[in-house]
Amino acid sequence: MSSRWYPKNGRVIFHVDMNSFYASVEMAFDPTLKGKPLAIAGNPEERKGIVVTSSYEARKHGVKTTMPLWEAKRHCPDLIVMRPNFDRYRTASKEMFKILADVTEIIQPVSIDEGYMDITACEHLGSPLEIADRIQQRISDELDLPCSIGIAPNKFLAKMASDMKKPMGITVLRKRDLSKKLWPLPIEEMYGVGDKTAAKLRNYNIETIGDLANYDVFKLKQLLGINGERLRNRANGQDNRPVDPEAVHEFKSIGTSTTLSQDTTDDMEIRQVLRKLANKVAARMSGKKVLARNVQLMIRYHDWKNITRSRQMNDYIHTSDDLFHIASRLFDEHWNQEPVRLLGITAGDLAEQKEVTQQLDIFSYEQYAEKEKLYKTIDELTERYGKNPFQDLTAASDRSHKVSTSFQKDFLDDYKK
Repeated sequence: MSSRWYPKNGRVIFHVDMNSFYASVEMAFDPTLKGKPLAIAGNPEERKGIVVTSSYEARKHGVKTTMPLWEAKRHCPDLIVMRPNFDRYRTASKEMFKILADVTEIIQPVSIDEGYMDITACEHLGSPLEIADRIQQRISDELDLPCSIGIAPNKFLAKMASDMKKPMGITVLRKRDLSKKLWPLPIEEMYGVGDKTAAKLRNYNIETIGDLANYDVFKLKQLLGINGERLRNRANGQDNRPVDPEAVHEFKSIGTSTTLSQDTTDDMEIRQVLRKLANKVAARMSGKKVLARNVQLMIRYHDWKNITRSRQMNDYIHTSDDLFHIASRLFDEHWNQEPVRLLGITAGDLAEQKEVTQQLDIFSYEQYAEKEKLYKTIDELTERYGKNPFQDLTAASDRSHKVSTSFQKDFLDDYKK
């Protein structure tokens, strides 16, 4: 065993990514599905159903995630379509993370089918490649599921590495490999760059990850704010984030939704629901110490038609009042007066509180400072008495409700039990 794999002043990070997870779990449960084009979709009985994930056999025919079912079947007439079985996926995920926990306790689940591991202190178990191979084989032999593993000195590079060879790949990505393995990739393939950001970057002739890595940092900050500098650092292989078992997952957004007890057009009931949702989102933002610059409202009508509308702010927000008022305005602007079945609020464009410098002009500073005193007082009283003494009466029925997360994330500590 060579110590050269384990640097004295660095880390060795794995990103373990299950391949086509939902479809693979169904194939493990029913081996007759293996080798066939399979799609997991939310509502197979309706032509407007959406593909959640698909097997690699289906992908070869052009079937893609989020593709409407009618289009998927046009690409692949023999496509087998199944509803998701979330209990089955939870069980498989729990067993997968148990296998990872046999190697190290430093594990950060990201979602139901992926997580980071810090194996820096695992030199006694062999080289990183040997450890990765054993993990991959155990998951395959014991769970009959494929996975890919990225090995790198930090989380970002490990994530990029795990995407480079699928299914059943193991890829090492070192900083000295960036110019050959990472930089030639199209900018859209960089983790953390969505379609809108990619389009902005391409307008400035940033076509590849290498272009981003070598672009002027001040111009990027003008274009994308704090995120511009962060993305440039990542493109250069810089990422100091530790694998944090307590973080459970990283947030691109924080949201929650609820189905109403019955379809309603009652304005007061709708406001009460929006207030409860805003309180939940604000509580989770506070726990993660993040601020938001985008608020999205989702409305599902009685006929299951969904609409989402969002508002981008100039300044970051973090209070339930701000979330509630913005969501209420979005509702007033876009509600078609039809009965509402479900409502959801999502805070997006997040940034850590410590990274954000509030841009205040002379006219808003006094008002902002007074608000901050009030928020601080409320936080202190909440910490002392265990609840917010000024919580809105409209949220009274929700005080005992635990902060919840989405299906993909609300059980990720279960493997420790």
